[in-house]
Amino acid sequence: MQKDHIPAILANLKIDALNDMQLASLEANKHHHDVILLSATGSGKTLAFLLPVLERLHVTKKTTQALIVVPSRELALQIEKVFRQMGTGYKITACYGGHLRETEENNLIEAPAVIVGTPGRLGDHIRRGNITVDTIETLVLDEFDKTLELGFQEEVSFIVESLPNVKRRQLTSATEAVEIPEFIKLEKPEKLNFLPEDGAPTERLTIKQVLSPENDKVETLFRLICHLGNRSTIVFCNHRESVERTSAMLSEKGILNTFYHGAMEQRDRDSALCKFRNGTVNVLVTTDLAARGLDIPHIRYIIHFHLPHTEDSFVHRNGRTARMEASGTAIVILSPDEKLMPYVPADIETITLPEKAVLPEKPKWVTLFIAAGKKDKVNKIDIVGFLSNKGKLKKEDIGLIEVKDFFAFVAVVRSKVGHTLEMIKQEKIKGKKVKIDLAR
Repeated sequence: MQKDHIPAILANLKIDALNDMQLASLEANKHHHDVILLSATGSGKTLAFLLPVLERLHVTKKTTQALIVVPSRELALQIEKVFRQMGTGYKITACYGGHLRETEENNLIEAPAVIVGTPGRLGDHIRRGNITVDTIETLVLDEFDKTLELGFQEEVSFIVESLPNVKRRQLTSATEAVEIPEFIKLEKPEKLNFLPEDGAPTERLTIKQVLSPENDKVETLFRLICHLGNRSTIVFCNHRESVERTSAMLSEKGILNTFYHGAMEQRDRDSALCKFRNGTVNVLVTTDLAARGLDIPHIRYIIHFHLPHTEDSFVHRNGRTARMEASGTAIVILSPDEKLMPYVPADIETITLPEKAVLPEKPKWVTLFIAAGKKDKVNKIDIVGFLSNKGKLKKEDIGLIEVKDFFAFVAVVRSKVGHTLEMIKQEKIKGKKVKIDLAR
């Protein structure tokens, strides 16, 4: 990559300029084979490692040249999306559990320049001979602290041992609290530490508390969400069962929300995140799975419904808000039997909730599920054309569209969705009858 390519990439990403951390990463990677980058969640680490990766790709080589290992499928998809938006001309493929292996195998037949994936699925492809390991010269471990946690160590070790010709390594993390194992084979790494001393820039992140009069905090959570209004909010629980129970109880009380955790089917996870991203729901109830890797802009509030088990977890949850230059608020709900964690200042503001809870207005959008995607040769332009021509929607009636391999989601103005569904129920997309309905 030549330096004059960077302005075009930034224009494609709608970014004005690289920040100090990204510039430092570019410079360090020019002079060092191995670089460790520590920087807060939301500070732009993805671009900070993708640009150096891009600098090392050779357009004449039609082989896989870089491998990016990540702890979650959502992070893999996010990196794939950013790389494609950069408009480099190079092919990238994401490999992760919950994705059809046959689809990935087809994508790997013509070797992508860059592969991004989770340890288990990457290890599986390497064992099956689907990835040509000899040509990979750049290895990235993104969120390496999470990737190296117990359960991934063995698989990551296998992957590293399978790459005989790696010349450069990049490791990134939003925390310093992990030792890097010897099997990574770092040699005199350059360490860039852009972490704020207290884990989050205080001028942008405000921490507050709400005192629940009862040990069962759902009623307090309900009143708090009513008080906050129609703002983008993530509610963190410690267990999957609690996530579903809390989401259901909020629904019963009239709060539109969706839930998200690791035991859900991939399509349901995609649907939940899409509805939260496109504004169909403003409340996402989730486990710590959503504390990393989800790049959802403009999240205003983080609510700790359950207290996090560790300071690290607290920092990562809070990292979903106050991203880049935006401000955000993290709110801890305390029952009578609970005390603030020792790493939270004792003098934080206590929110007093109004006696009367007023339900927020319903969001403007609803999400449609379309049972066709990239593999059916359906893209965003096809969907906009179909909804405009057959559903009689105006451009401003159509919101965010996300197209996956075999299905797609599209936000439509709530006031017109019933009429639109009626008009398109007998119509075809690209000559094919496709199921279209409200997303579950």
